[in-house]
Amino acid sequence: MDRKRTEGLEPAVRAYIGLGANLGEPGDQLAAALAALASSPGITLVACSAFYRSAPIASSGPDYLNAVAALDTTLQPPALLARLQALEAQAGRLRPYLNAPRTLDLDLLLYGTSVIATPELTVPHPRLHLRAFVLLPLAELAPELALPLHGPLAALLPGVAGQAIERLGVDRM
Repeated sequence: MDRKRTEGLEPAVRAYIGLGANLGEPGDQLAAALAALASSPGITLVACSAFYRSAPIASSGPDYLNAVAALDTTLQPPALLARLQALEAQAGRLRPYLNAPRTLDLDLLLYGTSVIATPELTVPHPRLHLRAFVLLPLAELAPELALPLHGPLAALLPGVAGQAIERLGVDRM
């Protein structure tokens, strides 16, 4: 993937995005989402973890393919969320019920060290500290990271050690 510079007067913030899919061609959908993020104004795709396979949680359907991407962005959180939701819609994402299978799921996990609680957006993502499919790929990208409200990433990993997850392939960048 080509890297590009974020443009604008505001300093870039490091954000982490969770990517997931379990319908259609999940690998292709995650790759397309990464390419779209990389070409988005105000976003520089810095790195992406390997892809991981995990079973659905609190749902049914095929296994998920997941990854985490690190971005530098000049977009404010609401604008970044809007971009993520637009990419989900372009991929045919439907929301018929809570935890429904999906063609693409893009979650704003972290936005710098910000803590955000609005009706539209909660950062850090409310369940990121409970999910191996988020913590393991995040640990690939930033093993020394401390999560706002939750502390060091390394301290959270033992809590998800019992969750079935499989690392696939090689790094994407």
